[in-house]
Amino acid sequence: MTVFKAFLKVLKQCKVPVIIYSVMLIVFGVFNMKTSESTVSFTASKPDVLIINNDKDSIISAALTEYMAENCNLITDIQDSEDAVNDALFYRNVNYVIYIPDNFGNDILSGLDPTIEIKASGDYQSSYAELLLSRYIGTLKVYSDFSGDEQQIADRVKSTLSVQTDVEVTSSLDTNAVSKATLYYNFASYSMLAGCIYVISLIMSSFKSENIRKRTAVSSMSMTRLNRQLLLSNGLFAVALWLVYVLLSFAVAGETMTSAHGAVFIVNSFIFTVCTLTIAFLIGNIVTNKNAINGIVNVVALGSAFLCGAFVPPEWLPDTVLKIAHVLPSYWFINTNQLLKETETINAESLKPVIFNMFMLLVFALIFTVIAVIASKNKKSDH
Repeated sequence: MTVFKAFLKVLKQCKVPVIIYSVMLIVFGVFNMKTSESTVSFTASKPDVLIINNDKDSIISAALTEYMAENCNLITDIQDSEDAVNDALFYRNVNYVIYIPDNFGNDILSGLDPTIEIKASGDYQSSYAELLLSRYIGTLKVYSDFSGDEQQIADRVKSTLSVQTDVEVTSSLDTNAVSKATLYYNFASYSMLAGCIYVISLIMSSFKSENIRKRTAVSSMSMTRLNRQLLLSNGLFAVALWLVYVLLSFAVAGETMTSAHGAVFIVNSFIFTVCTLTIAFLIGNIVTNKNAINGIVNVVALGSAFLCGAFVPPEWLPDTVLKIAHVLPSYWFINTNQLLKETETINAESLKPVIFNMFMLLVFALIFTVIAVIASKNKKSDH
């Protein structure tokens, strides 16, 4: 109890950083929840298209213009001059310009392949307009091979392209809710790592000070017993911090945390907590200078967060960065969270990569524990 009381006394001095990391986690979780809610709906946006028709007497050219007008915003108030068209593209008054060449309809009927020149703004709306144009031209060429009647070809192309397909979403996975949990736990890797390293390293360095070592040496308590009680106390702190973060996840992610996905999130975070505890215990055995702890927290926790995708979604990170991140435990923890976001059904097959990631975390924990024990023994021999 003496060691535990001393542990609690030192822990009280560390409450401010722990509260700060927890508040950051709550703020980040709520912010991402609001952002996710605001991006659930999707509204289709029609591109602004200018058509310069040099084949006005053709039924096929008129049908092409009609089709684009139905699916795009047809712009008609721009002068037919290169300077005016270029200015319109530059200022995004138009996204896509189509130049229908002279004698376009007759060339199609003759089996030729007339070139339609285009100009584009290069944004996603111009890409959509290009997709519409390619779709029409492709269908037009198919029907022109079987008929020589211009009106009949135009009618058949219109009939074919007017067919719409109803899309039914059969997935039962609430991807929005799971994404909230993924974002929360990804950021929690930073809060957990920073909180554990700071607190446990500070506590370990306090117990390894010269005065404490001398008092322990003359007391009836052995160093083995002291280290055992310190490890137990540190473990209790890590588990308590993990429980707090898990409870917060229920507030942020809601019903997702009561599902099978939520259970895997919780188990994964517990294994990461165990790994984090061993990292903090290793650093606490190596570092005795309290002033250096803040720097170590920034290097280890922030470095892992940036490299592994705690702050920025991993899919946005360069492949080189992710390859480097493989040597860090946070990568395997965050990778599991990302897999859960994309997994519809939790079963033995879908859990295989998840279990492998958890196994990797346990391997890291074992490595850090072995290194910590060796470092502790070397320090004892030095003294």
